[in-house]
Amino acid sequence: METNNLHDLVIRNGKIFDGSGKKPFFGDIAIDGGKITSVGKIKNSGKEEFDAKGNLVTPGWVDIHTHYDGQVSWDPYLTPSSWHGVTTAVMGNCGVGFAPVRPGDENFLIQLMEGVEDIPGSALHEGIDWDWETFPEFLDAIDKKEFVMDVGFMMGHGPLRSYVMGYERCQNQVDASEEEISKMSGLVTEAIEAGALGFSTSRTVLHRDIYGKYVPGTEASSEEMRALAFGVDKAGEGTLEITSDWLDEEMEMSWMKEYVKKK
Repeated sequence: METNNLHDLVIRNGKIFDGSGKKPFFGDIAIDGGKITSVGKIKNSGKEEFDAKGNLVTPGWVDIHTHYDGQVSWDPYLTPSSWHGVTTAVMGNCGVGFAPVRPGDENFLIQLMEGVEDIPGSALHEGIDWDWETFPEFLDAIDKKEFVMDVGFMMGHGPLRSYVMGYERCQNQVDASEEEISKMSGLVTEAIEAGALGFSTSRTVLHRDIYGKYVPGTEASSEEMRALAFGVDKAGEGTLEITSDWLDEEMEMSWMKEYVKKK
């Protein structure tokens, strides 16, 4: 219901899809304090007004699976997603990403992303500023930038494993030690507590680096996977994303069932 006060913003004459599944309708939208306060025929004026005639007015789109992990370093518009109405983009999918990273290991993470997502390594080498090491430091670095949309990140298994084990061992799919598994689990918890949306891992043979080797973590043990999952649990929130071919379904389901039952 409107008051007699000016609205902060009024969007007029748009074809409105309100997200409910109902048929679209033509009307206006009033926004105050960053929130929609009225939809329909808005009588009061706005401090700012926008004529949306000929355009669709819809809720923002949340793209939960993107790979702008490098592009966030140089593109505040995150094109082309922003051109298509995306208002939130989530990165860190498929077990790849650029944090955490030890100085000198940057090229390893780039070739992982290049192999899995076919993003030119030359662009990543040129555009990423690498002013972080840990995942919390990465979030702080991104937070200093301005974007036309909201962004969120998951921690990827590849960079985490290379950070703790060293890229040569993790690239060759060596089993992590108990100490390394414990450290990785703790870093997952730390990342989520710092603002990460969750943890992602790739367990599919389709995801390989530019040399044809599996992404780190593809053949990680059930002990490692269990500890990483419970690293999410310890944080008290967060998602667990798994891309899997289910090559060893019994093994995969053993730790997953344990995790789900505890949740």
